[in-house]
Amino acid sequence: MAETIQPDSFYKHRISDLNIKLNNLLKSKQLLGWIRFGILAATALVIWLFSSYGILVSAVVFLLGLAAFLFAVRKDLVNKEAISHHERLMAINEQELLYLQHQYTHQKDGSEFYKDEHPYAGDLDIFGRASLYQYINRTHSQQGNQLLADWLLAPATPEVLQARQKAAQELKQQSNWRQELQAHGSSSTIAIATEKKMEEWLKEDNQFIDKKIWQIVAYMLPVIATGTLICFLFDIISYQLFLQSLLVFTISAFAITRMIVPLYRKLNKITGQMEVLSNSIACIEQAEFKDPLLVELKHQFHSGSNKASQQIMQLKNIFNRFDYRLNPVVFIPLNIFLLWDLQQVLQLEKWKQKNNQQINHWFAALAELEALNSIATLAFNHPHWTFPQLKTDEPTFIAEQLGHPLIAEQKNVLNDFTTTGKEQINLITGSNMAGKSTFLRSVGVNMVLAAMGAPVCAKQLTVTPLKVMSSMRIKDNLEESTSTFYAELKKLKQIIDAVNNNEPVFILLDEILRGTNSNDRHTGSKALIKQLLHHKATGILATHDLELANLAHEFPAGIHNYHFDVQVNKDELYFDYKLKRGVCQSMNASILMKKIGIEL
Repeated sequence: MAETIQPDSFYKHRISDLNIKLNNLLKSKQLLGWIRFGILAATALVIWLFSSYGILVSAVVFLLGLAAFLFAVRKDLVNKEAISHHERLMAINEQELLYLQHQYTHQKDGSEFYKDEHPYAGDLDIFGRASLYQYINRTHSQQGNQLLADWLLAPATPEVLQARQKAAQELKQQSNWRQELQAHGSSSTIAIATEKKMEEWLKEDNQFIDKKIWQIVAYMLPVIATGTLICFLFDIISYQLFLQSLLVFTISAFAITRMIVPLYRKLNKITGQMEVLSNSIACIEQAEFKDPLLVELKHQFHSGSNKASQQIMQLKNIFNRFDYRLNPVVFIPLNIFLLWDLQQVLQLEKWKQKNNQQINHWFAALAELEALNSIATLAFNHPHWTFPQLKTDEPTFIAEQLGHPLIAEQKNVLNDFTTTGKEQINLITGSNMAGKSTFLRSVGVNMVLAAMGAPVCAKQLTVTPLKVMSSMRIKDNLEESTSTFYAELKKLKQIIDAVNNNEPVFILLDEILRGTNSNDRHTGSKALIKQLLHHKATGILATHDLELANLAHEFPAGIHNYHFDVQVNKDELYFDYKLKRGVCQSMNASILMKKIGIEL
């Protein structure tokens, strides 16, 4: 696929192609239905026509017809799965078109990962409705959901970020493969609870296969039981002796089953997820990667001479055979004469011996590929975004045409902004609604994207992957009897502690100390700014307090003034949302107050 293709054109073309394939599959479904009917009818007709040739001929015709019918059923099952898979692919492309239109608030929002005390998650809309997580997440396993959330909550090292960037850039070019992985994952959610059950089971000692007696029992008892049945059918033993033997076989078989039931109950709910895991891993095994990180992740699924997907499918088949117990008509004779449960548990423990060391890596590797898939899809959907250049020597943020990632392109106002070095505080003054808070969030959200290895909403960005700390959106807490002012002080204390400990952070502050009187707010804000400079902190502070801008005279190398302004024409306000140097000279609060009826 050419790199210059527009995402909306790609998705529309893909939907058209998938629709053609889906219609063909639906036609095949109808044809296979008629074929099955034809096989049944033809078999019945041939048996009737050749009934005079004896029972043997009829039996042969019946068996041939049955084989043909089962073959057609198998083909139909494969076709039905292909239909479901193509329907999921169609849904993925339709959803991507909605993402491009910024209609995504119906997706998973990651609220379960939100932490009240996190230094920026609440201020920057990382989780929740219309959040960054909701916009970029394309993971389907719970492990993938968790990993993507972890990446959003803490910056990675520059080495890890560069590896993720390169991996995402390669995956960006493989849109069809990315969608295949998503389609497999969307068929059923792989749960963290399933992984934990597997881990617990792998740590448990084997109950049967390590004891020679059970292998002898598994072989000898079925031989004796089936031999007894054959002897009875050929009148070698009496009916009474057969019943007595049958009672012994039944008691023995179900006594063994009773020992196996706890293991079955622990693992029987994960069968469907094993199929999803197997199909997802098979998709990864078939991929051709060049990037070192992708190659390494693919290598995690090597399981000796066999593919990991085949090993998982073997495990699923064992679970399926365990589930024969759900059909008593089939299970009871199988268990009595073949010790069915014992045979399956021996196969299960044999599988565990073979794969005990590998399976722990499979869930983690799949989660990481899903998270990288999310980053790659974000990059594909935004060809004008860029992967940032990373710096490590000093705090740096140099942006050209920076925008907010969650604002639609046609509404996004882009700004240039630069801050480099330690001991740098950028003050932004401006009118109400002029864009100060949105700009702070634009900087913060793009720093979060950069610090997880994702592309950013900018033409160019050079950035140091620092931990963001913010105080912007403050809420009181009635349950903890916490006022808005005290809640803000708690957030500011986190920032002060980090700065005092010389932690590498980037600070975003919006109208701090707003919950107190103007004199205390000015005094406290001024003292905080000086303290931040003293500890060589870097960040941006938005404020309505124009007097704070005078600190630039006292600290000309450390404080830089910017502003957003407003144009007023006949009591109407006009905003351009462009960041400008200097202190704001136009305010609009009085006009807004007049508009709501306050007589000034």
